[in-house]
Amino acid sequence: MQYWLMKSDPDTYGWPELLAEKDERDHWEGVRNYQARNFMRRMKVGDLAFFYHSVIKPLGIFGVVKIVREAYPDPTQFDPKSKYFDSRSKSADPRWSVVDVQKHESYDPPITLDELKQTPGLEDMLVLRKGQRLSIMPVTADEWKIVTGLRG
Repeated sequence: MQYWLMKSDPDTYGWPELLAEKDERDHWEGVRNYQARNFMRRMKVGDLAFFYHSVIKPLGIFGVVKIVREAYPDPTQFDPKSKYFDSRSKSADPRWSVVDVQKHESYDPPITLDELKQTPGLEDMLVLRKGQRLSIMPVTADEWKIVTGLRG
């Protein structure tokens, strides 16, 4: 099993929107960074990811999602009406991918960025590194265990 952190600006797509979806399941669209896309393409069914809200206060982890469908072409890249449209992407060789995620667990209250920063053992966690802006990043098994232990 692999572990991940998936960041979203809640004005774009937040934890409440996922919870409102049928079966609390949706696809994770709009990734337009090649490194984040490559991480997404490594995801396997059954992997778990922290759902992290960026931009708003409090920044932090609002829940855990399970990967329920592996990477496939992001349909928004082909839709000229979408803000994620990419005229250079071709259906025969799509540039961008999505995965399907489903709610696995909610954190109420969320695990805040400040709480993560103050937790021993998380000093090297990618989301805590200065300048780290990727929307998808790996989490080590040790980091996963520490973070999930914060909410027992």
